[in-house]
Amino acid sequence: MARISPVDETSAPPESVELAAAHAATGGRMTNMKWTLAHSPVALDALLQWYPLHDQIAPVLGERRTWLFCHAISTESDCLICSTFFRRLLIDAGEDPSNLQLDELDALIVDLGRRLAEDPHTVDDAMHARLAERFTSSQVVTLIAFGAIMLATNVFNDAMGVELDDYLERYAA
Repeated sequence: MARISPVDETSAPPESVELAAAHAATGGRMTNMKWTLAHSPVALDALLQWYPLHDQIAPVLGERRTWLFCHAISTESDCLICSTFFRRLLIDAGEDPSNLQLDELDALIVDLGRRLAEDPHTVDDAMHARLAERFTSSQVVTLIAFGAIMLATNVFNDAMGVELDDYLERYAA
């Protein structure tokens, strides 16, 4: 059960309504998480920064690896909403999230995601060396920042008890 109910465009602060409209204009969906964040325009704006980071890292990783990364973070942190969201993308793309076929780079990205969620201290020198073989310093920084904001969405959803959006229910594990 949600600890704080989501607002909507009729009850959100004007700054949040503007952010929601701008997000929707890009094709984004205003979810239960985002309408809960909308209680605080600054909080909503902060976590909407997931999208610019996504737009920077997706061309580097490819969309599927980006999903794998987010799915690994979200399943490792046991976030129902985020893990289900990425399960949906994988299932709709014809994959079985319980039996993913991973190549070497996929496995590296999944391992990084799990480590970030479980204990970021395990993203050690050996992991950084493996990342440096594949990515520039700028790309590694963007990847880790993207992982951190993905983890922040997980933490927010779980700490606030945000309810699973209706459209995701059939994809829940």
